[in-house]
Amino acid sequence: MAADPLPVPAGPAPPPRSTRNPISRALFDKVLGRVIALAGLIFGLQALPTTMQQIGVMQVAWAWLIGVGMLGALVAVGVASVVVRGVETTCAILAVSYLVALITWPLAVVDPEQVLRGVPWLWYLCTVATAAAAYAFSAWIAIGYSVAVPLVYGLIRLTPSGGGESLTRAALDSTYAILLGGAVLVLVLILRQASAAVDAAQATAVARYSGAIREHATELERVQVDAIVHDSVLTTFIQAARAYTPEERVLATTMARNAMAHLTSAAATTPFDESTTTLGSLRRRLVDAVEATGVVIELRADEADDRVLPATAAEALVSAAAQALVNSSQHAGPGPVRRWVTVERSGDDGVLLEVGDDGVGFDPAGVPEERLGVRVSIVERVANAGGRACIDSRPGQGTVVRVMWPSRLVVGPPTEEDS
Repeated sequence: MAADPLPVPAGPAPPPRSTRNPISRALFDKVLGRVIALAGLIFGLQALPTTMQQIGVMQVAWAWLIGVGMLGALVAVGVASVVVRGVETTCAILAVSYLVALITWPLAVVDPEQVLRGVPWLWYLCTVATAAAAYAFSAWIAIGYSVAVPLVYGLIRLTPSGGGESLTRAALDSTYAILLGGAVLVLVLILRQASAAVDAAQATAVARYSGAIREHATELERVQVDAIVHDSVLTTFIQAARAYTPEERVLATTMARNAMAHLTSAAATTPFDESTTTLGSLRRRLVDAVEATGVVIELRADEADDRVLPATAAEALVSAAAQALVNSSQHAGPGPVRRWVTVERSGDDGVLLEVGDDGVGFDPAGVPEERLGVRVSIVERVANAGGRACIDSRPGQGTVVRVMWPSRLVVGPPTEEDS
């Protein structure tokens, strides 16, 4: 008797698809922080020549305090945007520092009555400060900031220390700053709202997918329990109804105990059980299953070790072996039948289990669809746990059920000793 090796998928595996970061609020904030830092660097370099020209007409203490404060805030935003930590705090410091510098500008010049040539160097950083406020503050505070700062700048432009411009020119400068800052603010708010909507949609999709997985796992567990009920409980009832001899009654009693044990283990195992067990514990459970059958069965097992495997996989292997032993005790034939159970290591982390007999055998293709003992209790139950099952049987040549976990194991035909 020989079992055909299980087929192995041929051909190279498809190349993995490259992963892309989805659009999200976190990703948008990360990009926005770096854009503000880059803009601060560009506009800061643009304001540097004007700053060097105007530093002679400003108070030394104010020049150093505000200059170092603004420069430090710009550098802090740049560093925070690179390490993606504290960007909101540094942007808030930049926005507040700019507003303080703007308000105190008339007090910073040496002679407030002297008309300043050119625009104050703070003008070049107005858009950067507005963008920083849009990043750090809530929508209403950012809106108020984007309106208040240009208005303050317009008032400063009317004073001699701000250039002594006319009301029309000061109003135009303020309007331009409000429009530019408003455009930046609207863009930030729209993109943030869009990214937040994407986050919400992704969270909803993940929640629905998780629910679908749980429903699918629950359905698989229900099928497994149905298979146990059908093949263990119903078969036990049939055997008990036909138990006329003492040997048949003992077998019916053993089958009833096995059915109750299967139902108890099925109720205790959940679809998301992540507990583990050892190969030695699996062998001990197989010994108990063999002794509970009441028939002579040869058990072959490697030396016990501490190899770890999932509890769901161990439960599937034991249940499949118990069902195969029940089928053998019922259908292998009335005469003397040699039965065996083999469990051994396979590969680095695999387990190979074999249940066989030299009885009358059967044609697997001729098993009716309503009989779930082989198709569900053995094949599908093992497959649901990540393994595979191979059933080799022919009329007059016995039956061999080979179960392997995980499913990637490649199993050849039984040895001559098992035939």
